[in-house]
Amino acid sequence: MRLPRVDHPGPYLLLALTCVAGWLFKAHCGAVWTGDEQYLTGCYSDAVPFWGLRGVAAGQLPYVESRIEYPVLAGALIWLEGLVVRTIGGARGDAFDFLLVVSIVNAALAFAVLRMMEQAGVPLSRRWWWAGAPPLVLYLGHNWDMLAVALAMAAMLAARRGEALTGAALAAIGTAAKLFPVLLLPLLGLGALFGRGATWRARIASAAVLTVTAIVFWGALNLPFALRAFDNWAEFYTFSSARSGTAASVWEIMAVQGWWVTEIAARNLWSFLVFAGGAAAIVGLGWRRHGDRLWVLFTPVLAWFLLTNKVYSPQFDLWLYPFLLLTSRRLWPVAWFVMGDLAAYWAEFWYFASPGGAGMGVTQGHIAVAAGFRAVAMVWAIVDGVRSEGPVWILSSPRSGEGEQP
Repeated sequence: MRLPRVDHPGPYLLLALTCVAGWLFKAHCGAVWTGDEQYLTGCYSDAVPFWGLRGVAAGQLPYVESRIEYPVLAGALIWLEGLVVRTIGGARGDAFDFLLVVSIVNAALAFAVLRMMEQAGVPLSRRWWWAGAPPLVLYLGHNWDMLAVALAMAAMLAARRGEALTGAALAAIGTAAKLFPVLLLPLLGLGALFGRGATWRARIASAAVLTVTAIVFWGALNLPFALRAFDNWAEFYTFSSARSGTAASVWEIMAVQGWWVTEIAARNLWSFLVFAGGAAAIVGLGWRRHGDRLWVLFTPVLAWFLLTNKVYSPQFDLWLYPFLLLTSRRLWPVAWFVMGDLAAYWAEFWYFASPGGAGMGVTQGHIAVAAGFRAVAMVWAIVDGVRSEGPVWILSSPRSGEGEQP
């Protein structure tokens, strides 16, 4: 059996080292945390509490027998990873083993992303940036968002190849793992509806087929659980709607500073309205340059979604990072974004430790500074993504173009 040929092994070797670093970063605390060490050292991982508190150790079927605040595809992955631990480790399997399996699966997904980049002709320099990504060190063992990242990457690259139907199916599947891939679907629909070289009848039919395809794939994954245990299935959506926000979101920062204090219902409404208005502006302003490849605007729309959402958990930066590498004309905004991610990560976790007296005296003000630094980089990337043609590789054929713009 012949192994797949790679153009350049260097990024794969670096990615292996990055994944090992990511595993060590989360695993050094073990499965039993003392004091606030999970915050002070940054080793917090959702895998550790999920093992015992979400029925994973007991083998409970997600949604049917237990509540999990993740969409169904992520819940299925959590159950399968728990099954591996229970099968191999038996009664000795614990949260540490579960963390290891979670990290291995996420590492495999990170390698899949790198392979997709290579096959798509993404410049080698950008593949190096993914292989050595600081967000992978921070979030490889953090939770299960890498699954949606990989699916969204596959969907975007399918759109680049002109396979909009495949892209819609993959984005819908990704939405069943985490919500953000859904942002690609309207762009694909608009691209089909306003594409050139076809009659209006054909374009409307194409957009309708894309819509039905997305609904069918998402529904096939969700309906069995929604019909069997609706309340548990809806936990992700009810939990997301009911929570007030997170420390690094613009809405929480404004509330703490006393600039704009709102109830949860009002925060939900305003965050949606601001996002929808900004997303429409991004698409409208970017149409002239990207009308033939609206999928490119997924990156600035996603960045705007993160900036305006009431929840901005640290691992959300992993959603955006690979797509910045794909579509940013320059890599300077990406570098600034990574620095902001690192600053916001440590500010948030040290803030969590500070109320107990174990932290570094970090306050909400420190988080606001770090989040503001990151936000500037994201706005820079949004403006650049809307106004510029994009990197050379996007404009070239899928297997050509190693050019890089400064």
